[in-house]
Amino acid sequence: MTWHVAEDDVRAYARGELAPPMLWSADTHLARCADCRALLAAVTDPVALDAGWDRLDAELDVPKRGLVESLLVRIGVADHTARLLAATPVLRRSWLGAVAALLVMTVLVTNTLKNTQSPTLFLGLAPLLPLAGVALSFGPKFDPTYEMTVVAPMHGFRLLMIRTVAVLATGLGLNGLASLALPGYGLAALGWLLPALALTTTGLALTPRLGPVLAPSLVGGGWVAFLVIADDLHGGTLEPFTLAGQAVAAAVAALAAGLLYLLRDRFDTRPAAFGPLI
Repeated sequence: MTWHVAEDDVRAYARGELAPPMLWSADTHLARCADCRALLAAVTDPVALDAGWDRLDAELDVPKRGLVESLLVRIGVADHTARLLAATPVLRRSWLGAVAALLVMTVLVTNTLKNTQSPTLFLGLAPLLPLAGVALSFGPKFDPTYEMTVVAPMHGFRLLMIRTVAVLATGLGLNGLASLALPGYGLAALGWLLPALALTTTGLALTPRLGPVLAPSLVGGGWVAFLVIADDLHGGTLEPFTLAGQAVAAAVAALAAGLLYLLRDRFDTRPAAFGPLI
């Protein structure tokens, strides 16, 4: 090799003062020339060099923010909270698209079969969607970041609430938009809201005992069975969507929320019902 980087240029390179195109030539040459790398090591402050490598490693290791995470940080959400929200499985486009498609089909069927005083099909389905979303947002079977959250220095109940609020806000928002597509029923089209909160909080309250899959499955199955039995007993508006039924749903939601708060520490002990980590 007949050409080497001049010592002054090597010193400027070490100080970060070498400008292109000489900088590009020095980069290429140093990668191939042991003598010039030795000269660079001799003129470089070891402490400054180590600090530079540390900064480079830190920059390379920082995960890139996605669109959702960037938007959350921009509106003031803390970095670590935004990362946990962005990693929520059911906030992915595939899940949201499936929920939106299901709601659209349900609304179309309900408007086509408008022969009752309330949209029973829509009201029966809508409370199940937030319940399913919350069930799929926390636990080893569905959460790809579950192992990291188990060892993270964060209260398990706080993580659960962060995920739950995010899923509920999204799910209830989609349900609310679908309700606007049922204008002929008026306020009756919002009869799903209190049952949805009751089912979700009940499923969460049972999670420490039964696990994040069995608990919401039993709650959702009980809801479907109750609607089928109530529909067989009489037609018209079903009990959960009457004024008395709405009051009962509100009471169940409040009681389940209180029980969930009392059991909050159990989410840090990782009950056996949650199953193995992998």
